[in-house]
Amino acid sequence: MTEHSAQSHPNQFALLAQRRFAPFFWTQFAGAANDNLFKFAFTVMVTYQLQVAWLPPSLAGLVIGALFILPFLLFSATAGQLTDKLEKTRIIRFVKNLEIAIMLVAAAGFVAGSAAVLLACVFLMGLHSTLFGPVKFAYLPQALNERELTGGNGMVEMGTFVAILLGNVAGGLLVALPQVGHTSVAVACVLLALVGRAVAQVIPAAPATDPGLVINWNPVSETWRNLQLARSNLVVFRSLLGISWMWFFGAVFLSQFPSFAKEVLHGNEQVASLLLVVFSVGIGTGSLLCEVLSRRHVEIGLVPLGAIGMSVFAIDLYFASRGAAAPAGGQVMGLAAFLADPGHWRVMADLAGLSLFAGLYSVPMYALIQLRSQPTHRARIIAANNILNALFMIASAVLAGALLSAGFTVPQIFLFTGIANAVVAFYIFLLVPEYLLRFVAWVLSRLVYRFQVRGDEHIPTTGAAILACNHVSFVDAVLLMAASPRPIYFVMDHRIFRVPLLGGLFRLAKAIPIAPQKDDPATYEAAFERAAQVLREGDLLAIFPEGGITRDGQLQPFKGGIMKIIERARAGGLEVPVVPMALTHLWGSYFSRIESGGAMVRPFRRGMFNRVGLNVGAQVPARQVQPEPLRERVAALLARG
Repeated sequence: MTEHSAQSHPNQFALLAQRRFAPFFWTQFAGAANDNLFKFAFTVMVTYQLQVAWLPPSLAGLVIGALFILPFLLFSATAGQLTDKLEKTRIIRFVKNLEIAIMLVAAAGFVAGSAAVLLACVFLMGLHSTLFGPVKFAYLPQALNERELTGGNGMVEMGTFVAILLGNVAGGLLVALPQVGHTSVAVACVLLALVGRAVAQVIPAAPATDPGLVINWNPVSETWRNLQLARSNLVVFRSLLGISWMWFFGAVFLSQFPSFAKEVLHGNEQVASLLLVVFSVGIGTGSLLCEVLSRRHVEIGLVPLGAIGMSVFAIDLYFASRGAAAPAGGQVMGLAAFLADPGHWRVMADLAGLSLFAGLYSVPMYALIQLRSQPTHRARIIAANNILNALFMIASAVLAGALLSAGFTVPQIFLFTGIANAVVAFYIFLLVPEYLLRFVAWVLSRLVYRFQVRGDEHIPTTGAAILACNHVSFVDAVLLMAASPRPIYFVMDHRIFRVPLLGGLFRLAKAIPIAPQKDDPATYEAAFERAAQVLREGDLLAIFPEGGITRDGQLQPFKGGIMKIIERARAGGLEVPVVPMALTHLWGSYFSRIESGGAMVRPFRRGMFNRVGLNVGAQVPARQVQPEPLRERVAALLARG
């Protein structure tokens, strides 16, 4: 991963001025726009302009969609292998060359009015997107560091949906031009392909991550192997399922917009287009908000927030659309009449809300997969994701069709999807408690406290390390979770597991209970063995060397447990650095022990949104660690306030 300072850019938009990101962004933007301009123009053409006996208008959209998705099922596994094996910029340029060739054939098909040629080009553009998919997401973690990954993914997600929207609008407008419509679409498709190829020429090199890989050209066996590879990391695999569910969820709404606009809202094609615009703007806004809400880290705590919002607004959309009345005379409403009805603004607010929260849901998941996947296998993991996405989208179409055939209305399908989303999300968060833990940490650090972190660049993004922090309150561990881009395993006093709610939370976090040796020798010894195992596995281990929560607000002497952990790690051949940390301004807050009656007896003693902080110091090599000098480092960090 390329290293850049935390101040390398002020926000995600500044990436558009940097060569490592901007050419890649505009290349994928042009490709997504071209895909959708071509597909939508072709759909409109066979629906309204051509009379093709073997492709009736009622089936045109379904056939075009199916042909486009088919290559994802057939060739994603091969595309993932090629991306891991070859230099990524080389693949991008090859794909853009292929796009030019396909669009030249498509141009001939548009001019000749040949549905058969254009259907072949739909399949080939699906192949183009299949080849580009793995390199699209495997390139980002090589070009961006951890602090930029969420913002970069947000920009790509936003750009993709804006490109889809613009492509659809442009395709519909151009193909409808009298006399010159087909020619205009042909020229636009070729020009967009040429622009994408020109921009791709200046994308910097991105070296192969597994150049010795031997390609397995059998798509069936390689697809199965990719799925097994993804399953080897349970957090990553379940995140893949979570993303695929988001595509299922989104496909339900996108596929039903025309029917929803016409049959439920009694609007014309312009109203259907407005719904698409609102949905796309919502996704883009949610994607861009991720960097702000995550403080420029990969913050998977946003995923439960996104899931909650998706369900709330999807369910409310059902109730908002139930009262939509048909205009007098049974006429179809135009855009102006639709917007003049206040009841329709609630419908648009629900669509904007559910799509915004879908952006908050998906971007952190993509970033997590990129960050946690083994670099040599990253593209194949993303290829597995594309396969799952395609399967879930097909399942979405089949299920929606079955429900409609069974007599369900479109609003009822939206209600069913919103409820199903809540059930699926709850199940995913039980399977991967890290999402739920990070959500609790995110809420605590942003809604209960105003939490400021300084020096978080000292928290290593890879490899084992020991985090040593002062102990001020019952929620210290939760705040440390919020500050770290990676999971942390905590060594904690066994008595804290008896605290209501917090005890359950720490058990969910797989915190390591420790008791005094004289009271419980077995728990004492097991804690040190488990701590050594965490470090052997390359994870972060956090300890509170004071041995308990301060009762007077002062930093207590550090005990020798940290030396025993370092010695255990050294016996296994590891020299693990120690990162000193200091939590500030927590003493006197609701969760500290300042009150004579104990902690948590006066909830609003300091009002709402207390300002608290975490100061992180530079790593200390294992051989330089001793309890008293380490305590002095923490005290110095504490003095910074």
